[in-house]
Amino acid sequence: MLENQFLMAVIVFFVTYVLIVSEIFHRSVTAMAGAIVVLFLGLLSFENAISYVDWNTIGLLVGMMIIVTITRRTGVFEYLAMKAAIKVKGDGFKLLIALSFITAVASAFLDNVTAVLLMVPVTFALCDELELLPLPFLITQIIACNIGGTATLIGDPPNIMIGSATHLTFNDFIINLAPISIFVFTVTIFLLGIVFRRQLMVKPDLQEKILKINPEDELKDRKLLKQSLTVLGLTITGFALHGVFHIETAVIALGGAAILLVVTREEPEEVLMGVEWPTIFFFAGLFIVVGALKEVGVIKAIAEYALSLTGGEIVSTGLLVLWLSAVASAFVDNIPFVATMIPLIQEMGQMGGIDNLDPLWWSLALGACLGGNGSLVGAAANVIVAGLSEKKGVPISFIGFLKVGFPVMVLSVFLAMIYLYIFIY
Repeated sequence: MLENQFLMAVIVFFVTYVLIVSEIFHRSVTAMAGAIVVLFLGLLSFENAISYVDWNTIGLLVGMMIIVTITRRTGVFEYLAMKAAIKVKGDGFKLLIALSFITAVASAFLDNVTAVLLMVPVTFALCDELELLPLPFLITQIIACNIGGTATLIGDPPNIMIGSATHLTFNDFIINLAPISIFVFTVTIFLLGIVFRRQLMVKPDLQEKILKINPEDELKDRKLLKQSLTVLGLTITGFALHGVFHIETAVIALGGAAILLVVTREEPEEVLMGVEWPTIFFFAGLFIVVGALKEVGVIKAIAEYALSLTGGEIVSTGLLVLWLSAVASAFVDNIPFVATMIPLIQEMGQMGGIDNLDPLWWSLALGACLGGNGSLVGAAANVIVAGLSEKKGVPISFIGFLKVGFPVMVLSVFLAMIYLYIFIY
């Protein structure tokens, strides 16, 4: 019976994974269907299935989505982009750097999906004004958002999941991941600027036209702006202190969302429509499918095999996790991969007697987040930008992105490997 359950759990997981990657159905539908199959087959009871859902991750995502939905109504992100364009006087190369920087910072302190949803429409508007091809800017922003999201606990879903499953705090992520993220961002954007330099030339008369734009016109509601930025600042401060007060990040995010709804008196139904519910259900279904693997012993079997390869030695195990995460995340969505890796690393720690798993968590975070730049399907933000771009009549081809993204991914993971070896392992 146990062998049958083992095999069934593997088949359900494999089929779910393939369908997510192939995008035959929406990934949320696929994950939910996989979870239902797990329940029908009796691999998990309903109570066990619910216990495998990481509610801290779910709560953190919902809370931040509510805060961002209200904040974006103020036009502050459009204001920042227009301000940057004027600051660089419409210079294409400098504008590429400025928009990438805004995208990376927004990704670090909001999340990367939200960052690209905010920046892509503004990018198209600026490229139209300057008569520039949007592709260099869009590709660079995809890469910038994945690198920026690597720096903090809340920046990229893999980090949210890792933080929720471990003792690691918001400050731990900044201390250990922000330095290498900043370095990788600097090197990457400089190289991309060189690669795209011929496509960033702007006519002098168009540069003059940009200088006449008034960024203040983008700010739609100054009162709402003050309220939103105040609550967002308090929420991020709460993240920084959650380890001190032992309050879960989900509680802080949902608390910030509740305060902002009370203060602004925004219509809850309209705000909740801004929450990406398909993403929330995708996470919930995925947690249950992976939970079935753990329940029947699949995770334990894989952990035993991995330990036999590395002998439980922290450096070799960490490097295996880093490169495996990067390459896998380049070609499949990094969220389901990390959902599978978290219990695997925990099992490896117990079986191999590894007392301090922190180096492995940093390896997983860097590999999964930076690996998302390897292809157009590597991260949710990549797929969203490609979809928005296609609607505008500027399709981003898989091969076209691969030619830029994969070498950037390899370079960034190589830099991360050196960083981990010197400072973490």
